[in-house]
Amino acid sequence: MRLIEIITHEGHTDTLLGIAEQHHVTDTWWGAPYEDGRRTCRMLVSDEHRQAVMDALQHSLSGSENSRIVVLRVDATLSPADSVTDESPGRLATTREELFSEVEKGARTDRNFVMLVCLSTIVATIGLLEDSVTVVIGAMVIAPLLGPNIALALATVLGDRPLAWQATKANLTGMSLAFLIAFMIGLAWPADLASGELLARTSVGMADMALALASGAAAVLSLTTGLSTTLVGVMVAVALLPPTAALGILLGSGQPGLAAGAGLLLAVNVICVALASNIVFLLRGLRPRTWLARRQARQSRTLAVTLWTILLLAAMALIYLRGDLIG
Repeated sequence: MRLIEIITHEGHTDTLLGIAEQHHVTDTWWGAPYEDGRRTCRMLVSDEHRQAVMDALQHSLSGSENSRIVVLRVDATLSPADSVTDESPGRLATTREELFSEVEKGARTDRNFVMLVCLSTIVATIGLLEDSVTVVIGAMVIAPLLGPNIALALATVLGDRPLAWQATKANLTGMSLAFLIAFMIGLAWPADLASGELLARTSVGMADMALALASGAAAVLSLTTGLSTTLVGVMVAVALLPPTAALGILLGSGQPGLAAGAGLLLAVNVICVALASNIVFLLRGLRPRTWLARRQARQSRTLAVTLWTILLLAAMALIYLRGDLIG
């Protein structure tokens, strides 16, 4: 349940009342008019009807420049006349707009993102070189690689080109920076091929593919149901950061054969995370609001899902070929 606060000209009062009645808003109340002619309307809306209310509000107020819609989280609501009831399971627990706002923040290439990439890569690299699973897990916890990958999938589903570019830039920046740091450390600190943690990132199997698919799916599921993304972020970091660091270390240490295995693992994981994220977004029913945007998004997601599927099949072929060559 959310509290939707609408600040708009009081001439929209009848329109807002009609929206509240049409979409079965739980409760509605009004504030006094301001000096500029606007007033505040607050609607208590269940998860079941929240997206429909948001769509109706945006459509009705699209031509009003001084209007504002604010969505507030509600921890609990009590009425002496009501009994405690549970929301219907399986409902989308967040709106398109809330989800976009949350995901977009994770795709910003700002100072904090760059610093976290640098720190997590240094920690992961040391953990791989020292064969310390504890240190590698610590790097996974602070790695900021969840946001850009999920943002790219969301941009594909919504057909949002600016978000797609922002997410792509953050992905390329994060992985390139992680690779360069690991490569330089590999030059100065040659890899110990006795490290089990490092060698584990040089081979690819179906289990690794399943991990990446599950990570991407779990990440999107947690976002769309309002669950904590902390553990999911760790899962995605498991799939992306260690192979990136291993690739840089091995190339810096003059081990191109092993580095190829780490690069293939990284490619498989990126593809699987992207494909799983797109599929779960679609299964959760996420769509753009307008007809034109839906048409554009349909083309975007069809192309993306087809591309990721082809790349996944190609990666599987490389895995089997690499297995045959090794054997």
